Amino acid sequence: MERQGDPSNSNARTFTARWVFPVSGPPLPHGTVAVQGDSIAAVEPHGVRTPDEDLGNVALIPGLVNAHTHLDLSGARGRITPTDPAHFTDWLRGVIAFRRTRTPEQTQADTRAGLAECLRFGTTLLGDIASEGASWATVAAAQTRAVIYYELIGLNYKQVEAAWNHTSFVSGINWYQKPPPGTAVHPATPTCRWGISPHAPYSVNVHTAKAIFQMENLTATHLAESPHEAELLERRTGPFVEFLTALGIYQKDALASNWVKFLTPVVSGKVPRSTLIIHGNYLSPEFPFLANQSVVYCPRTHAAFGHPPHPFRKFLERGVRVCLGTDSLASNPDLDILAEARFVHARYPDFPADALLRMVTLSGAEALGWADVCGSLEAGKSADMVAVPLPDRDAPPHELLFANHPAERRTMFRGEWRGEASP
Repeated sequence: MERQGDPSNSNARTFTARWVFPVSGPPLPHGTVAVQGDSIAAVEPHGVRTPDEDLGNVALIPGLVNAHTHLDLSGARGRITPTDPAHFTDWLRGVIAFRRTRTPEQTQADTRAGLAECLRFGTTLLGDIASEGASWATVAAAQTRAVIYYELIGLNYKQVEAAWNHTSFVSGINWYQKPPPGTAVHPATPTCRWGISPHAPYSVNVHTAKAIFQMENLTATHLAESPHEAELLERRTGPFVEFLTALGIYQKDALASNWVKFLTPVVSGKVPRSTLIIHGNYLSPEFPFLANQSVVYCPRTHAAFGHPPHPFRKFLERGVRVCLGTDSLASNPDLDILAEARFVHARYPDFPADALLRMVTLSGAEALGWADVCGSLEAGKSADMVAVPLPDRDAPPHELLFANHPAERRTMFRGEWRGEASP
């Protein structure tokens, strides 16, 4: 936990802006945020204290949370065209072909470029699905918080076990109670934690997935992304059979019989840590969600594939946590998580704007296990904030925030403005 601030301390710096959005409470017109060291000391209405700096016509919001992306696919921007839902496996073939063309050096360059884009748009916490955990060193050294999910793919159990046992990504994890050799290279840092991602029900042996979901770690999985995924699991028919057969990896006895069976440890309530359900495009609102599960909706990727309207509103009505992600540049124009929220606001103008802001801040922090440190502007939390330029007109505060505005944002992370010298 970041150290607590004392607003009476002479070293505290106080900022004001046209609107301050704590997220944990209503917007404050010309409110103030006092920062001491790397922590927030106080968030107060206008007039309580004299600010040291007026940031002007901006919204001061918590650092943005991108709960799902694939940084290593940042080199794929514009190279793989999203298909219609019926041909999703064609897009998957494109992703596989792209990855096979990249050298390790190119993949690292792609990761750095994607990370830089996330940071430029004001992301201060992200969840990255990383092939072989390859983004760890880059992200752990950056001015951001993150959960790096080691991506596991393989329907053949022995191949998956071999891949796991040869990785140097995580420390202290047993594979079916057998300690893998050579691990302990990447212990968690104050800003970067690891998790594990059994990729999807069509790409990971169901027994492998169940074992991982029972481990003491954060997990994430792509679920119900395509309409033909259920057909594969329930009837062993459809485009995924041809897709997996062509890859030489189809094993029908390695597949779960449905999404619930794939997530048995999670939906049974036996999983103590957070599990991200990524996409959930075709999940029924009656899916057995529990409090430790979160759905990550990727709005512009969802629209690019032409899926039916996402059930996120029905999930929220049931009390399910929903946060937003950008997915990767293989399906999205950029890695701007605020642009995702603005897209949702334009498409669903009746959806409560305060709930939408929460989806890219506090809900994302809760889903990634960082809500005690960030996600809202509250005394004692990390001083992670984004100054978002606003249109020069009168309108309700959230309308101003979600209006498209091209001006550059200014981001504070742990009490320091990124790219600027410490005061």
